[in-house]
Amino acid sequence: MSVRFFIILAISFLTLAQLPVIQPVLDWQRNAIDHGEIWRLITGNLTHTNWPHMIMNSLALAIITFIFRRHLTPAILLKLILGLSCCVGLSLLGSDMNRYAGLSGVLHGLFAWGAIRDIEQEDKSGWLLLAGVTAKVLWEQWFGGSASSAALINARVAVEAHLAGAVAGTIWGTCHVWTKRHWLRRS
Repeated sequence: MSVRFFIILAISFLTLAQLPVIQPVLDWQRNAIDHGEIWRLITGNLTHTNWPHMIMNSLALAIITFIFRRHLTPAILLKLILGLSCCVGLSLLGSDMNRYAGLSGVLHGLFAWGAIRDIEQEDKSGWLLLAGVTAKVLWEQWFGGSASSAALINARVAVEAHLAGAVAGTIWGTCHVWTKRHWLRRS
């Protein structure tokens, strides 16, 4: 399977998760998670507040995977999406949020991971990309999310998820680089 086909499958799944009969069973709800519905830690990242939100995140997923395509296989992408979803879902338990829906935290993580991988490959644009995602996340922590994005998705921008995803993606990418270098030195 190619990454392109994987993205088509992923966007198809995001579309299904948006259906009114399915979405309420999957979105991140603190009360439901507290009562044992732990799948929501992951699946909440795959639901969205409305169709424009889902389309915007689907396009971002396609663009990010295109930018970092040389580092991705379907297996790596699946592990990243599930792992980052888990990290974002768990981290939101430390916030005051009661509901969350959206892939943007995972997208920030994918972007940070890809930038770290570019740096590993000695692609100088990796540093610029990492600085850009870092600046965006820090800006949001101080000034909040974009008002136009909030209006489009009909909800507050979950900047907590963006931070959690970017941190997790940076750590994951850095661990990959460290592990690879560690094993190369041992060989």
